Amino acid sequence: MGKFKESRAHITVFGALLRARRNFGGKRVAIIDADDRELTYTDMVRASFALGSAFKSITAPREKVGILLPTGAGSILTFFALQAAGRVPAMLNFTAGPRNILAACKAAEVTKVITAHRFIKIGQLEPLIEKLAPHIELVYLEDVRDNMTKKNKVVAVLGSLVPALFMAQPSYKKVAVVLFTSGTEGDPKGVALSHKNLVSNVEQIRAHIPELYPKTDVVFNPLPTFHCFGLTGGALLPLFAGMKVALYPSPLHVKLIPERVKAMGTTIMFATDTFLSRYARSSKSDELSGLRFAVCGAEQVRDETRKYVRKKFDMQILEGYGVTETSPVLAVNQPNANRSGTVGHIMPGMEYRIEPVTGIERGGRLCVRGPNVMMGYIKTDNPGVIVPPEDGWHDTGDVVEIDEDGFIAIRGRVKRFANIGGETVSLAVVENCADAVWPENQHVALIRPDPKKGEQIVLISDCKDANRTDIRTWAQSHGVSELSIPRKVYTVDEIPLLGTGKVDFKGAAKLLDSLA
Repeated sequence: MGKFKESRAHITVFGALLRARRNFGGKRVAIIDADDRELTYTDMVRASFALGSAFKSITAPREKVGILLPTGAGSILTFFALQAAGRVPAMLNFTAGPRNILAACKAAEVTKVITAHRFIKIGQLEPLIEKLAPHIELVYLEDVRDNMTKKNKVVAVLGSLVPALFMAQPSYKKVAVVLFTSGTEGDPKGVALSHKNLVSNVEQIRAHIPELYPKTDVVFNPLPTFHCFGLTGGALLPLFAGMKVALYPSPLHVKLIPERVKAMGTTIMFATDTFLSRYARSSKSDELSGLRFAVCGAEQVRDETRKYVRKKFDMQILEGYGVTETSPVLAVNQPNANRSGTVGHIMPGMEYRIEPVTGIERGGRLCVRGPNVMMGYIKTDNPGVIVPPEDGWHDTGDVVEIDEDGFIAIRGRVKRFANIGGETVSLAVVENCADAVWPENQHVALIRPDPKKGEQIVLISDCKDANRTDIRTWAQSHGVSELSIPRKVYTVDEIPLLGTGKVDFKGAAKLLDSLA
């Protein structure tokens, strides 16, 4: 394992991009867009200064500006252009619906949102834009580009040659980006991350996984940049570590992505278990065989997925764990220390403590502190005000167990444990039982009130044959407690997912209400 030097993170995000250009050369290709357009580090710096100079005339210093764009050169250049201009990007989830987007804008005091006509048209987002337009000012990238002045172009050239004269230079302790929690329980919360938070997390990953090779590795990232995993892991990490990154606008193009992965010569991929499993199964032949490993987060990696990709492509999955509040990577397995069923070791430079949880005998609630832990939350009831975590400690709300070798296993969210007749039951265990019986499908366990036992567990599944009897048979033959067998099983056409690929629990609960 390499050594994590916190001092390397005492730099702004734009400063880190300039440092990468110095280290790896301005002519090195940094980004390949989905339309095969290639951008070198110098192209990126120049475009950031040109766009940044144009944004300056329509925004105020340190203003928080929304970005509503898919993963691609456009969103990454807009992100760096705002950094160069001394503005703060707020990454908006275009799948969240108008109510959540407007709540996010309210929390972060965002009044202007940058998007693109082409994206709105391809994504058929006109109804969304109609609902947003009365409340926020929409700025379209095509219009900004068409109205570039001579001054903007001069700044682009000179800024690329002598960046220090033209770039904003805030303290590395200031806010670099605002991201939003998914709002699965109530309004989305803004998460304010500093320059140091983001750069620290990249440096922590590089120290933790030294097997990242600037000259030969190509990263493929289809994950949204409004999600911290897609932004830090899938964009900033490769850019700052000198690895070429192929960006793709949607993780949902299951048939096209394997072809793209092969065409790009990809060696490392970022995905979630659900998406990786779908890519592997729709891959016609050896399209994923060039991958050294796939880094999976945002949800638990199933044994089924792990076995399938190993057998078909001889590739390992590095399962990791992150939360937006830790920029996001908190722990990840390593190529030479990869223990399935765990999310690996904690990042270098972080400390943790385990708080006991009533009814749970093994493990407890994970609290963490370190250079990648957020500045604080911004909420709709107190817009623009950053509320820092107490003493720098963030309570993840996740129940974990840590073994004698330091590997972390996630047992579930504190909120995802049911209390049945005084016994605590993990909903994740119920879902794992259903996964074992119907590995090709998705299943969600939910809690409903029970007049006799306080709470009961109900399962919804997209498997047409899902039923209680098969789960009971499997559970009994594998020594799983009777309490982990759902009271009822409902089958549905589709389990609701968030744009990040995670299960939408709020949507799933609504769906269950309509069924029950």
